[in-house]
Amino acid sequence: MKSVEPEVFLVSKPQLDYDEVARYLREVGGGSWLERLDRGDLDGELNDPQNLAEFAGRLCYRSWEPGLNPNVTRVRTDQTAYLANILASLHGSVLEHVTFGFVLHNVSRVLTHELVRHRPGTAVSQESLRFVRLEDLPFWFPEWAREDPELMGRATELLERMEEFQRWMAGHFGLDDEGVPFAEKKHRTSFMRRFAPEGVATGLVWTANVRTLRHTLETRTAEGAEEEIRLLFGRIGEVLRAEAPALFGDYEVVDGAWIPRWHKV
Repeated sequence: MKSVEPEVFLVSKPQLDYDEVARYLREVGGGSWLERLDRGDLDGELNDPQNLAEFAGRLCYRSWEPGLNPNVTRVRTDQTAYLANILASLHGSVLEHVTFGFVLHNVSRVLTHELVRHRPGTAVSQESLRFVRLEDLPFWFPEWAREDPELMGRATELLERMEEFQRWMAGHFGLDDEGVPFAEKKHRTSFMRRFAPEGVATGLVWTANVRTLRHTLETRTAEGAEEEIRLLFGRIGEVLRAEAPALFGDYEVVDGAWIPRWHKV
């Protein structure tokens, strides 16, 4: 039995093609927004997630500069204020263009069973125990459990017996014998996974758009949320706030709960 800790790796985020953005803006007359882009006013480090959200929002109203839309006589030039207004006005559709992809490592199937309930705006590719044979059983224990010696002793003994049974089955089925077809290995491995606990650690790639991320961050860090997923999303929240502060800076963290100023954008 190997004790593990849930981990978060940010592996993908939006990347704008600024040449194409500029070409489009020249076509529609968005010169002033293009000039701000050239000067770096939109973001000193060209924050692609925030720029994409602003780009999508301005396209909706043709609000690149005053006059392009007769109904628009002035425009916000501060990106943080602009995106705050997007959040406040609940214009969540523009946030769906902005996606972040994570590897969620050493998370239990307890957690993944809850995570897949958040289906809109997500993509999931999870390690398959139909193909991946278990030899050890990586397992996360919350701090309160680690402080209980009798509990840890009994849990460790149980997990070690389950590991031994996994290894026994592999030998019994001859899975490492020469010439065993992969289809046979897959068939037996699929059966063997039935004897792994739901708490066994696994991994997945989980991609979600900002609209979904905002809702999931709030609900899965709430006081009543399951403790492992609460821990994980607290870490995801820290990553997101660093990557796109104008899209996630309205949250207040209270006793681990991420509480947004604007709900369900």
